[in-house]
Amino acid sequence: MSDIQTYAQTNAPAKTGKIMLVGLGPGAVEHMTGRARAAIAEADTIIGYVTYVRLVADLIDGKEVIKKSMTEELDRAIEALDRAKQGKKVALISSGDAGVYGMAGPTFEVLFQAGWTPDSDIEVEIVPGASALNTCAALVGAPLTHDFCAISLSDLLTPWPTIARRLDAVAYSDFVVALYNPKSGRRTRQIQEAQRIFLRHRDPNTPVAIVKSAFRPKQRLEFTTLEKMAEADIGMLSTVLIGNSNTFIQGGLMVTPRGYANKYDVAEGERSTKGGEQAGRSLSTGLNGWLEAIRESGKSAAELAVEYRLPEDYIAAALAAGPEEDIAESAEAEA
Repeated sequence: MSDIQTYAQTNAPAKTGKIMLVGLGPGAVEHMTGRARAAIAEADTIIGYVTYVRLVADLIDGKEVIKKSMTEELDRAIEALDRAKQGKKVALISSGDAGVYGMAGPTFEVLFQAGWTPDSDIEVEIVPGASALNTCAALVGAPLTHDFCAISLSDLLTPWPTIARRLDAVAYSDFVVALYNPKSGRRTRQIQEAQRIFLRHRDPNTPVAIVKSAFRPKQRLEFTTLEKMAEADIGMLSTVLIGNSNTFIQGGLMVTPRGYANKYDVAEGERSTKGGEQAGRSLSTGLNGWLEAIRESGKSAAELAVEYRLPEDYIAAALAAGPEEDIAESAEAEA
C-alpha cells in the first residue's frame, strides 16, 4: 500500500451511518443469504415496499420499520439517507437482488445528487440475493443455460419505443428472454405487443414458461408457447421466460441446450468428438473457421449478410481483414 493510500485511509472521515441494500431473494428465510439475514439483524431501521417488509416480519421485531408504496422508490432512498445521516444502520430491502430492477440504482442516484462519495462518512453495502430470473428458472428446469437477457415491460419510466427496440433486437438475436413486470391492472397491452414483436422472428411453438410468486405460498407455474403466451394467466407478480430456437420442454422441464451437441456425440455413456472438432478448442464454425469459410465462399458481403443475418458493413470489414489478424488473435488467445 502506498503512503498516499495509507494517509487517505488514516485521515478519511469516520463512518457514522450505513445503508445496506439487501436482496431478499424470493423472500423466505431459507432462500436468503447468510449476509442478508445478518444485515437485517444488524440494522436499526428497515425500509421497504410494504409487501417486502411483510416477507421479513419475523426478523424485524424491535426495529424501526418504514413501509412505502410501490411507486415510492425515491422516497425510500431519501428516507434511508436521512436515517444514515443520523448515524443509523439502515437495511433498505428489495425482493430478488437489489441491483436487478431493485433499490440499488435509485439509492445511488439519490446519494450522488446529495454529494455522497465512497469516501463519505456514510457506508453503503450491496447485499446480493437470488433474482426472479434465477428463482423462476430453477422452478421450471434449466432455461438459462445459454445466452439470455432480461427486459422489463413497464413503461412507467421507460418509453415504449425503447422497450420495443430492445424486444425486437433480442428476439432477432435468439436470446432466451425473461420478461419482468409483464402486466398489471392498468398495463394490459404490453405483453401482447411483446408477443407480436417476438412472432416476427420466432417460431410460434417456441416454449414459454410463466412463473407467478416463485417460492411463495401462491406459486403457480404454467408452460405454453409463444403463439398462446398472451392468453395465459399473467400478472404483476409473474415472470415470463421465452426460450430460444433450441429450447425444449420435456418431462415437465424447460431446457435450453448449452451447445455440446455441436461438438460431441454421446452414445451409451461415452463421449466422442465429432469430425473436424477438437476438445477445448473453438468450433470449426467458430470465429476463425467462419472467417476462412466466408473468404473462400466467393460470395459478396451483401449475400453473406443475408445468409448469416449480420450487418453488411460488418461482413465487409471481416472480408477485408487479412488472415494474419486471425492468426495473431488466435495465438494471443492461446498464450
